[in-house]
Amino acid sequence: MPDHHTIKSNKHLQIFGDLLHNANLWHLNRRSVAKAFAVGLFFAFVPVPFQMLLAAGVAIIVHSNLPLSVALVWITNPLTMPAIFYACYIVGTWVVGADEQPFAFEASWQWVVESVQTIGPAFIVGCGVLAVTFAIIGYFGIQILWRYSVAREWQKRSLRK
Repeated sequence: MPDHHTIKSNKHLQIFGDLLHNANLWHLNRRSVAKAFAVGLFFAFVPVPFQMLLAAGVAIIVHSNLPLSVALVWITNPLTMPAIFYACYIVGTWVVGADEQPFAFEASWQWVVESVQTIGPAFIVGCGVLAVTFAIIGYFGIQILWRYSVAREWQKRSLRK
């Protein structure tokens, strides 16, 4: 994990001021890691270019591990983004009850404007559904894994005695 002094002095995070001095933002414990998974996984499914900044802001507000929250946003990266966002669109069409619209990606502003009108609503709904779903799974999954790991270590300790 990066040094917290380096992150605290980052010019993009200066807007948070003294809020960066909360110990939970830098320590790995069950609660801060579970919250970090919820925050990071949620914002991984938010289709905006400043996901990391949003994740950092919410991590500071909810006192989750800041570096982990920001790092988990990178689940959606240039390699995984097409598949993940296509899955969001498919889930959105299912939730909204709309038919799938054929589309081919083009790197133009005109395509973006046209797509917002045709596939946009289903895509946004799908992103929201998957963001909430994976945030919940991430939060409770880490809680369960952490407790299981601690219980297993206690068992090992008691067997050694």
